[in-house]
Amino acid sequence: MQQMRGLWKRRLSERAKLPRPPRARVKESRSAEPISSHPHETTVELIYVKSNSEDTDLIIDVEEKSFSTTNFLATPGPGRTVLRYKKKACLFSQGGTADSVFYLQSGRAKITVVSRRGKEATVTLLAKGDFFGEESVGEEDALRTATATAVTACVALRIARADMIRALHDENKFSDFFMKFLVTRGIRTQADLVDQLFNSAERRLARTLLIMAEYGEPGDPETLIPAVTQETLAEMIGATRSHVSFFMNRFRKLGYIEYNGRIRVHTSLLNVVLHDMLPEENASRPLLLERPHSKALKAKQTKTAHKK
Repeated sequence: MQQMRGLWKRRLSERAKLPRPPRARVKESRSAEPISSHPHETTVELIYVKSNSEDTDLIIDVEEKSFSTTNFLATPGPGRTVLRYKKKACLFSQGGTADSVFYLQSGRAKITVVSRRGKEATVTLLAKGDFFGEESVGEEDALRTATATAVTACVALRIARADMIRALHDENKFSDFFMKFLVTRGIRTQADLVDQLFNSAERRLARTLLIMAEYGEPGDPETLIPAVTQETLAEMIGATRSHVSFFMNRFRKLGYIEYNGRIRVHTSLLNVVLHDMLPEENASRPLLLERPHSKALKAKQTKTAHKK
C-alpha cells in the first residue's frame, strides 16, 4: 500500500511540472464535427470553458440544432437553389425531365397543359407557399406533365429529387408539412371538379377570382389580384372569352369587382359563391318553358275534351 502511494505521489509531482494551459475567464465555443456528412443530419454543438483550476477543459453545455422547415425552404443549400424569374419566364416545360421539386417563395405562376392537338389550357394558378413539380418524387426519370410559367416576377426554390426524398425520409416535420400541402391540394382539385360539373360559368368565374384573391386563406386577402387575361380565365373555367367579358362587365356594374387593367375583388363577390345571390337568377339554370302548341294540336285537344 505504501509503495502504491509513493508511486501516485511521484506521478502527481511529474504532472505538476508540465506547462499549464493559459487561464481565461471568457467562454470559448467550439463546434463538434458532425457525425455524418449528411446535410440534414442533426448536429451537436459542444461548448467548452477554460477552468481556473488545474483541470483540463470542461464541457458545460450541449445545444442541439434541430431541423427547421422554414429555413430549409427559405435558404439555398446542398441540392437547393434559389432562382429568380421574370414575368412570363418558363420554370419548366411539359415533356421535360422531372428531376426536381419547386417551392414558390414569392410571386405568382400558372400551370398549363397542351393537348396533342395543340390546345392549351390553364390548370391552376400558383401563389406564395405552393409546391409544384412534385411528380418528380413519385418516379425516377419521370417526365413533366405540365408547363410552369411565371405570371409575375417570382422567386422559387428548386430542390433536387434526391435531396427532396432524403428530407422526406429523415425529417418528420418536413414530411408532415409536405403531406398537409398535398392533401389540401387534393381537396381543392376535387372542389374544382365539382364546381366544373354543377355550377354555372358565371359562378365558376366568381369562385376563381376569389381563389386568386386568396379569400379563405390565413391572413388578409389580396384584393388586387395579379394581371390575368380574359383568355386565361376562360381556360380555367371552361368558357369562351366572350362569356368571361360579359360576366366581368356584369360583376363590375354590380360592384363586386373593380376592373381597370388589373382586377380588385370585393368581399360582396362571396355572396355569388356562398349564397347564389346574383340578381335576376342569372347564376341559376333558366326555367324550362312549355313549347307553344300549334293550332292543329289545340283543336285536337279541344275535340278530345268535348268527347269526355
